[in-house]
Amino acid sequence: MDELLLRSLTPSVLAVLVRRGADFAAAEDAVQDALVEAVRVWTGDAPRDPKGWLVTVAWRRFLDATRADVSRRRREDRLDEEPVPGPAPAVDDTLQLYFLCAHPSLTPSSAVALTLRAVGGLTTRQIARAYLVPEATMAQRISRAKRTVSGVRFDRPGDVSTVLRVLYLVFNEGYSGDLDLAAEAIRLTRQLAAAIDHPEVAGLLALMLLHHARRASRTAPDGSLVPLAEQDRGRWDTGMIAEGVEILQAALARDRLGEYQAQAAVAALHADAPTAEATDWVQIVEWYDALAGLTDSPVVRLNRAVAVGEADGPRAGLAELATLSDSLPRHTAVAAYLHERDGDLPTAARLYAEAAHKAPTLAERDHLTRQAARLNARRRT
Repeated sequence: MDELLLRSLTPSVLAVLVRRGADFAAAEDAVQDALVEAVRVWTGDAPRDPKGWLVTVAWRRFLDATRADVSRRRREDRLDEEPVPGPAPAVDDTLQLYFLCAHPSLTPSSAVALTLRAVGGLTTRQIARAYLVPEATMAQRISRAKRTVSGVRFDRPGDVSTVLRVLYLVFNEGYSGDLDLAAEAIRLTRQLAAAIDHPEVAGLLALMLLHHARRASRTAPDGSLVPLAEQDRGRWDTGMIAEGVEILQAALARDRLGEYQAQAAVAALHADAPTAEATDWVQIVEWYDALAGLTDSPVVRLNRAVAVGEADGPRAGLAELATLSDSLPRHTAVAAYLHERDGDLPTAARLYAEAAHKAPTLAERDHLTRQAARLNARRRT
């Protein structure tokens, strides 16, 4: 080891670090570390550029020390800002998180997907099912959304329509899916309705209440699904229905119709009928017409086909169904129901069995399988 060479290079290496912006004390410490490292690794001849080697090592040590010091100071600052030990204030920031995740830098569909995943607690598969897209497609969409907001400060809230879409999908998953999220969606929508005077917020709250009012009657004691027409209407929550109808009427009176108000109107007509046979299907078709004009959703048109089949007969419903893609979720189940209504039991049984294989949930699969078995048993008798 050429100690004379090291001593001769020390001042020039120190000068380089100071010129680069290091304060003298920190630069000196870094150079000393570099000299120690040189003694350890220069076991034979010195490198071809001893000064360059020392400058590189010393600068790295300076940067490491600076980063460590900054991190330490940040930790100390956070410690100083921490509240004193004791009960934390009861602040609910969930709704605010919904707005922040609906960031303006994202498209509405990406913002909804990201919020459902990050805040709503839904899996990628559940979100993909809600959007009618393959799971891999939704995974890519969420990944792109995360990359888009990487490094972005979440200090600009998104718009109300995006947040409403998130709440609507969370409620739907809670109402019919694997997770019990419906009550949480209602709670957050109540908060939003109290904070924002908006007819569509009221419409969404009314829709949720009207659907949730029927929840106790949607399943039998064994967990099997009970179709709307067969539900025990005496188990419906009349207080919740009355609240939903009152909220809806106030929203409709403002003459600013939106998709959630129109959906709530359909739900209100179902809730108002004392029996399934007394349902005003003609008016329901009219509301679906209005809804289709607002959204142009294939799911809306699928539901409209069912309503047409009830209002004008199963063959009219089948004619409407024929205009829609058979790849739509529940398309086959709707076809089976309308064929049964039309008296074509062999076709209905076959379609019920086919729909069971496509069912998104175990409960729906079991229900459709039982429907197929019921019709096959009727055919044998």
